[in-house]
Amino acid sequence: MTLDLLPIGKPARIVAVDWASLAEEEALRLQALGVDEGAKVSVAYRGIFSGRDPIALTVGRMTVALRRAHARAMLVEPITA
Repeated sequence: MTLDLLPIGKPARIVAVDWASLAEEEALRLQALGVDEGAKVSVAYRGIFSGRDPIALTVGRMTVALRRAHARAMLVEPITA
């Protein structure tokens, strides 16, 4: 499943990222924020307008806003207790 489809509040781990589909500077920014393979994440919020942007992503103790197109480039695996 891609990150943009992850239900709000459901914890997951990023298992793969299609870095080639992102602009280099965007990919570097996301990696610097810890949004990379192996990171534990959860969706905290989605925008309410037509594109449902931005997506607020919890990574550790941080909340990071990213575009839906960026979230679509990330494959996640839900974490079960």
